[in-house]
Amino acid sequence: MIAFVTGPVAALAPTTAVIEVGGVGMAVQCTPDTLSTLRIGQEARLATSLVVREDSLTLYGFADDDERQVFELLQTASGVGPRLAQAMLAVHRPDALRRAVATGDEKALTAVPGIGKKGAQKLLLELRDRLGAPLGTGAGTPLAAGPAPWRDQLHTALVGLGYATREAEEAVEAVAPQAEAAGGDPQVGQLLKAALQTLNRTR
Repeated sequence: MIAFVTGPVAALAPTTAVIEVGGVGMAVQCTPDTLSTLRIGQEARLATSLVVREDSLTLYGFADDDERQVFELLQTASGVGPRLAQAMLAVHRPDALRRAVATGDEKALTAVPGIGKKGAQKLLLELRDRLGAPLGTGAGTPLAAGPAPWRDQLHTALVGLGYATREAEEAVEAVAPQAEAAGGDPQVGQLLKAALQTLNRTR
């Protein structure tokens, strides 16, 4: 298993960072929040999880070891693959997921694209004894706009979920009034759910 990669950032894409490790470019799948902290040419260290399939090897990258551990624990639940686990971490930070499971917060899980009401109920049951208790008080908030503007984070998330650039741009504009009403600290997770509703597409 590749536990982490360290090196200069060679390239950034909507869902991927390329980290140069020993002269080799390692493509790492990351959440919008993690990607927003990276800069081309600057040194980066990402905790990683290698997902092996018959036809592919995919490396997923995370801001820290805790996020990677939660990513791997989420996949122990039936029906949760790496893409859905990453989507959950794109909407909620690790402690927010722990708190949602610990308190039975079904609404928090349905905010993730691809999780409906029944799926949320099933996940709450399966993950109750796996994720553990929240580690801190401040890290459990839903993903909010960080170094990158909320528009960029939302657009990146939509493109990462498979929408065309034009579709993503239209969805971002559609939820702009909601973001402005939230003031200077809109929650990207809530905006993402609203944007998906405007696209009339259930994942």
